[in-house]
Amino acid sequence: MLRFLMIGAHPDDPEEGTGGLTLKLRAKGHEVIFLSVTNGNAGHHRMDRDALRARRLEEMRRVAEVYDIRYDTLDLDDGYLTADIPTREKLTRYIRALSPDVILAHRTSDYHPDHRAVGQLVCDCSYMIGVPLFCPDAPVPAKRPVILSVEDQCATSNPFRPDIAVDIGAFVRGKIEGLLCHESQYYEWLPYDGNWTGVLEAKSRAEAEACLISQELELFKGPVRRFPDRFAPDTVWGEVYQIDDYGAPMTEEIRSAMED
Repeated sequence: MLRFLMIGAHPDDPEEGTGGLTLKLRAKGHEVIFLSVTNGNAGHHRMDRDALRARRLEEMRRVAEVYDIRYDTLDLDDGYLTADIPTREKLTRYIRALSPDVILAHRTSDYHPDHRAVGQLVCDCSYMIGVPLFCPDAPVPAKRPVILSVEDQCATSNPFRPDIAVDIGAFVRGKIEGLLCHESQYYEWLPYDGNWTGVLEAKSRAEAEACLISQELELFKGPVRRFPDRFAPDTVWGEVYQIDDYGAPMTEEIRSAMED
């Protein structure tokens, strides 16, 4: 059994970037843990931070049930995340305690400042987790993890390299089911923030849900369209990941668990 740690800045980030892979890995018996570094308490246009934090923690709990995973948070405030020393210490201790085989996280070029901070924190921790005198209260794990980045929207400024390509066709509906557990985001905040007219103008909850499912099914075709050479010809939905140099070397065991 391999242990995969999916690190996102906010609740719903791990699902968006790795939800299909997560379900594929769970079907094979591998362990998957999600970590949201923040509690997501800024992502709304009507709720206050305290109420939103409580709601998003409950949404995370529901995702954990749907995906059959453990879902943690460092409970930091959304929108204020930086790659500072105290947060590096917290994340180092967390990673050491889990000793994952693989870490997946944002790239440092991502559009959102919290996402970029997570990418930098993972980069910084990748070396420090092996330094015994840094956070000496937390034992150094026996192995370094492979580190992968999820695809982002910054292909022009920092081209993404699809080193790992995962066919998620058998799991795309389950991925979307997990995403829609984040009702505060997919039914409320994201339609408002992104002007998703189909959801905003829906006459019923069922109509909004149908619109969201159709939208996400189309979105998850994107990696296959952008990188057709990395997928089998009959692939419809996919996820892609970039191998980062600051992690351990990729192994055939890990690649097989993800791609086969």
